Amino acid sequence: MTVRPLLWLLMAGALAFGGAAHGGNQKEEALADSVRLALSRAITDPRPPRQEFATIEERIKYLHWVGEMSERLKKRWPDTQTRREFLQTVWYEARRAGLDPGMVLGLIQVESGFRKYAVSHAGAHGYMQVMPFWTRVIGDGDRTKLFHMQTNLRYGCSILRLYLDMEKGNLFLALGRYNGSRGKPEYPNLVLGAWKRWEFEP
Repeated sequence: MTVRPLLWLLMAGALAFGGAAHGGNQKEEALADSVRLALSRAITDPRPPRQEFATIEERIKYLHWVGEMSERLKKRWPDTQTRREFLQTVWYEARRAGLDPGMVLGLIQVESGFRKYAVSHAGAHGYMQVMPFWTRVIGDGDRTKLFHMQTNLRYGCSILRLYLDMEKGNLFLALGRYNGSRGKPEYPNLVLGAWKRWEFEP
């Protein structure tokens, strides 16, 4: 067997293992040095996802959110500990980037169907379907880290925050840019529709 057919077989096996995903093709764009540095610092921050709350009411709301979302995810992930660790990290990384955790869950549902090892046809990786070029632009170049839960969520949330800033807070356009389909309604509408499933009223 020649090298090329063998390579295709290995790629097909990886896709079968990880599951094809809906993820689009984020475009590599020119970034100002200050933006690139800020993103790089955000990605490489070694602090663990520890929740901090200004009031006891905020802590209670968070605990209720984790409990409710854990119930909603139970059919997908039977293991309670895995669900809770995932949701705690989603909450931390979303809030860290100034995003609604429910919206991030909606994006993950659309992008990867909550599959950690999902790989899209465009080559996007993991829960939030991050394109590997980001590891070169703002990371250490190791694309395999995109299959690490917290790393993938941190990249995804940081990139969406960047796009929101670029689009002056316009979520519709930012979501389109995240998917590589800016200006087209299909993807933003999918995410906004999925977000409704993860809305939370304490």
